[in-house]
Amino acid sequence: MNIDIGSKIRSLRKSMDLNIAQLAEKTGLSTGLISQIERNMVVPSVTSLWKISNSLNVSIGYFFNEENKVNISPIVKKHSRKRIITSNSNAIYESLTPDMNRKIEFLYITIEPGDSSTNGLVAHEGEECGIVIKGRLLIKSEKEDYILEEGDSIYLDSSIGHRYVNIGDEPCISIWAMTPPSF
Repeated sequence: MNIDIGSKIRSLRKSMDLNIAQLAEKTGLSTGLISQIERNMVVPSVTSLWKISNSLNVSIGYFFNEENKVNISPIVKKHSRKRIITSNSNAIYESLTPDMNRKIEFLYITIEPGDSSTNGLVAHEGEECGIVIKGRLLIKSEKEDYILEEGDSIYLDSSIGHRYVNIGDEPCISIWAMTPPSF
């Protein structure tokens, strides 16, 4: 699936009469990085895309919406899941909802042994709840760390910095619901 995130960012930025330097100031990202993202030379990290989407007053899902889908089926077949691969992690996020424009985000996440969801702790608006289907997952947070085994679930206040780390010796598969959506 090819999604032109860069053009969507550029179009939104220009519609708000912002230049790259102004968007950089609002996001805390460098002008060079924003320029490279807009030209699709680099894939933004989840954190960078989140900062950009907040500054442009859209959800991250806006960048993944496919236009001209009039009758979207409520069913998402396993082989048809939209994959979200970030540049700052080897975690694979698969959307379990038919499109990215929902009030709740539902994700199937696969993290290889030793890998994590992001390099540092991430905080964002909302709340999330997850369950480990396979493997072991360390939830690192600003307040406390938690270890989840197969079948264990957790609720998190997303405004508290957190990340997920696979501490097992096999791929960790977990399912997460987040509101409002982060992607």
